[in-house]
Amino acid sequence: MLAKRIIACLDVRDGGVVKGVRFEGLRHAGDPAQLARRYNVEGIDELVILDVTATLEGRQALGDTIRAVARELFIPLAVGGGIRSEADAGAAVDAGADKVSLNTAALSQPALITTLANRYGSQAVIVAIDAKRGDRGFDVYARSGQAAAARDAVEWAREAADRGAGEILLTSIDRDGTKSGFDCELTAAVSSAVPIPVIASGGAGGFDHFVDVFTVGRADAALAASIFHFAEHAVHDLKIHLHAHGVPVRLG
Repeated sequence: MLAKRIIACLDVRDGGVVKGVRFEGLRHAGDPAQLARRYNVEGIDELVILDVTATLEGRQALGDTIRAVARELFIPLAVGGGIRSEADAGAAVDAGADKVSLNTAALSQPALITTLANRYGSQAVIVAIDAKRGDRGFDVYARSGQAAAARDAVEWAREAADRGAGEILLTSIDRDGTKSGFDCELTAAVSSAVPIPVIASGGAGGFDHFVDVFTVGRADAALAASIFHFAEHAVHDLKIHLHAHGVPVRLG
């Protein structure tokens, strides 16, 4: 069985790391390069930078921030936010990203998924899906959770995989920043529908939440921000806890 991955997420705004609740009420959480250096030492498996206002402000992800973070890492780095074209993706890769994450752009131009997969390989293309519980399932939202996309999360994940995405980054808007646990029902629904890895995001508040999302939720990786940024839990201690509960992880 492949090892489950633990991923730290740096939500970046104006060059600083921020974190909110359900995508709102953002507060400062630290310097991106300093946090990246700490996570690299602590044994995180991967790091994601999400420029949370790039799409809303109509600009590329912050190149200087990507370069500063990439210099601190010996692990894969994914970058999202503001990637609307092949040129935007190229700029992020040139700055040091190993993977690019598409969200709003993938919804408005699904062919971009295939274009980037053909250029960089599917392993370098993540489709990020922000989902919220609706009347008939899980509804997809774009533009940092501000606009309903009129798509079902499971159906959209399946299409993204068919178009060449290598991973799905699945965020529960309902759980984001609440520390109430991952939405395992949402994660399991998507994980069961696609043949590619699913990264669960939104709601991590304790070690058992990770056990739940890797077992009940069938996630391949779990992403968290708040509990790591504010030093509430150490990455190594989390991995020891997962190992003790039979979840395969990379130790050491």
